[in-house]
Amino acid sequence: MTQDRVFIFDTTLRDGEQSPGATMNHAEKLELAEMLDDMGVDIIEAGFPIASEGDFNAVSEISKRSKNSVICGLARANFKDIDRCAEAVRHSTQPRIHTFIGTSPLHRAIPNLTQDEMAQRIHDTVTHARNLCDNVQWSPMDATRTEYDYLCRTIEIAINAGATTINIPDTVGYTAPRESAKLISRLIYEVPGACDVIFATHCHNDLGMATANSLAAVDAGARQIECTINGLGERAGNTALEEVVMAMKVRNDIMPYRTQIDSTKIMAISRRVATVSGFAVQYNKAIVGKNAFAHESGIHQDGMLKNAETFEIMRPEDVGLTETNLVMGKHSGRAALRSKLKNLGIELADNQLNDVFVRFKNLADRKKEVFDDDLIALVRAGTADEQSDHLSLKSLRVVCGTRGPQEANLELTIEGKVHAVTAIGDGPVDATFNAVKQLYPHTAQLQLYQVNAVTEGTDAQATVNVRMEEDGKIATGQSADTDTVVASAKAYINALNRLIVRREKSAPGEDIKSVSYKDAG
Repeated sequence: MTQDRVFIFDTTLRDGEQSPGATMNHAEKLELAEMLDDMGVDIIEAGFPIASEGDFNAVSEISKRSKNSVICGLARANFKDIDRCAEAVRHSTQPRIHTFIGTSPLHRAIPNLTQDEMAQRIHDTVTHARNLCDNVQWSPMDATRTEYDYLCRTIEIAINAGATTINIPDTVGYTAPRESAKLISRLIYEVPGACDVIFATHCHNDLGMATANSLAAVDAGARQIECTINGLGERAGNTALEEVVMAMKVRNDIMPYRTQIDSTKIMAISRRVATVSGFAVQYNKAIVGKNAFAHESGIHQDGMLKNAETFEIMRPEDVGLTETNLVMGKHSGRAALRSKLKNLGIELADNQLNDVFVRFKNLADRKKEVFDDDLIALVRAGTADEQSDHLSLKSLRVVCGTRGPQEANLELTIEGKVHAVTAIGDGPVDATFNAVKQLYPHTAQLQLYQVNAVTEGTDAQATVNVRMEEDGKIATGQSADTDTVVASAKAYINALNRLIVRREKSAPGEDIKSVSYKDAG
């Protein structure tokens, strides 16, 4: 316990949500915030309150519900943003205002401010934030491409104005570990008053070095890491929470730092974020990927059977995976299903379990054995289907042939009424999507259609991800089924349902993410 404490600042709900297509609804944000709070995250950046009424309400409600974490909101360097942020976080027992401005030459040119004008704005806005909240974080956006002398000047101004945390963002993932460490070290040593505040690091992964840059910054004296679950974030993403936490835990011999993160909860929240965002975790992703603890090579398997440490530097249980001998099939009951899901890091309420159990039984009748990944896909599909309030699939029959177009006979429930149509297309999926569009005309454009087999074999489930865009709003849909066309129809309909909800919520003056804040740190 004498080791230096590193604070974990999670920005999945803010920077992570800025990923195109990853927008989360109110209930999803509250659920993820509760999971982050429960796993021991020190600071949760809950959103950008000025961006929309929805963002403000989410930050405000999370502030009321949080039990342990500091709740932070983001604000640009102007009084209106800061006032709105202060209002949103005021219910938290530990509120924080995070205000930022771009300090590099490229970013100074956007508001067309001279160095002196920007310096004055930093002083005025940080002072204003500190008058509203005792806990103020300040970020010089694009710090790693800012002239060093000017960066030092702005940091000194922010400290003197009352900032308690200074965050150094590598906004575009430009820096390298050696540079990251050198910059943090120099700033702490050379900026007057730096020893009285906490320095933070916020890295993007454009060159694949976000985790390395963050850990290098910690070695140099930073004591707060800004990160996201699964590395979710714009472009190539942010520093992955699971990577820095487990790196410090596994290699504590050379990185003698501690966090208060309960690592056994990592896998559960990783899967939930993947489901909510629609961004699947790559199979070989460190810590949380499907293959992170998988071994196929004969040499590896032989070594694992003799001693797991031959090819694993951490135990699956350390991140929330539990080995189990339960084989799931059509004779399995609710208790076995609940136990299996719990071992996979998934805990469901009784009504959710009942819903999954019904679909599990249906799947088990079609498959000899239901694998872990099948169960995860069932849970994800169920979560997606819960959004299907406006449209739902009643029945689908596809006629395929080697000649001519394919035909889809579709029955769709729209606002409680069943409608039927027959449509053709270049393939069964195209015909199905055309049928949906005939029954429910819309202008949404299909941006992504992705199919993945959940397990091996001809009876494997297919997980389908769909991303659609309409009037600047992006929504994702996901579903799983042993019939790829059915899964495709459900995913497409789910994405439409999300767009319908967002269309209804976009009242005048409340357009989601209508303000300019891309790459805010």
